[in-house]
Amino acid sequence: MPAGRQGKIRILYVQPGTSIFAGIERVVDTICTELVKSYAAEFDIDVLRITQHKNYPAEPRLYKSVFRPVTSRFDLMRIFRDVARSKRYDLVVIPQIEPAVVFWFARLGHRQRIAMHLHGNPRREATNFKSKIKFFLFRHLVLSKVTSIFGTSPRQLREFGSDFHCGRPMYWVPNPVRRFDPPGDDLTRDPTVVTFVNVGRYEFQKGQDILVRAFAKLHARRENVRLNLVGHGSDKEALAEQINSLGLSSVIRLAHYPDNPQRALYTSDIFVATSRWEGWSLAICEALRCGLPVISTDCEFGPSDILVDQRLGRLVQPGDEEGLINAMAYYCDNIEHERSFSNFRMENIDQYSAENVVHVHADAIRRSVT
Repeated sequence: MPAGRQGKIRILYVQPGTSIFAGIERVVDTICTELVKSYAAEFDIDVLRITQHKNYPAEPRLYKSVFRPVTSRFDLMRIFRDVARSKRYDLVVIPQIEPAVVFWFARLGHRQRIAMHLHGNPRREATNFKSKIKFFLFRHLVLSKVTSIFGTSPRQLREFGSDFHCGRPMYWVPNPVRRFDPPGDDLTRDPTVVTFVNVGRYEFQKGQDILVRAFAKLHARRENVRLNLVGHGSDKEALAEQINSLGLSSVIRLAHYPDNPQRALYTSDIFVATSRWEGWSLAICEALRCGLPVISTDCEFGPSDILVDQRLGRLVQPGDEEGLINAMAYYCDNIEHERSFSNFRMENIDQYSAENVVHVHADAIRRSVT
């Protein structure tokens, strides 16, 4: 085992260069916080932030936060190189394929173990010419030099290993699912309607347009249904236009809870995820944390690894609109029966609580540095 300062293993986690403190950003923050809480005597944890995230927590972090804002691609290379050389890290954990390629080239001449952490679906991420070049470099040059691959889903890792002929060690490191406060007296469901809810960025990947079309047909059959779309993103105007064109503005609501979706979850009956692809799905896990049944497209990769029991929810094949509508209708007709499984859902998802999954992450780190 490498011996760092005071015998600790020195780890650098890299936050993605995004603007919102949400999915990957919250995962990295939570895991690093828990590693410090549980393994302070073993690990020395730093986190590199290269952009200022909106709604970034104001309170000091337990780990060392290294903030180096990036102004250009060349600046990113320089910052990666400077930070990598500033401290003899035993392992750098970097999210996704493209940043891993950039980091690998930036630290040339300075030996450093790299764990590439998959959060999404590599089959969907090479969307432009520059991305394709980086994927080519990763496949034919960088992958064989990477120490290990971390993944958010067992199915994701299996498919990645097959697609990339990966011979590197691969470890499933589950995403932590935060806990919510119990609902207060002000968080109650409307008993006269059945309310569906979706939480996620408003963008093509998350498929809210698919959900709106299916909901419109369900509403034509059952008028006592409502839909809350909770999120933010570039497709908000397109979604609003779609809702208006279908005449559903009175029954579909676009809402934004930037830090905590629990109000929307506790006041709804059924969670529906119609993503075109996922790496995992924290949104599904958080819905289960609140006791809601889940309907999800069986997209690549996460939902089928989460919804392993029909008491948790139901999977619908991608593109099967009638199957989606029928699943939504089933929960309308059986909502009281399904509520009897609320405690089962909450207890099942507890396996992904931060204080539980931190030990899996710690073991993956140990294996990557020995």
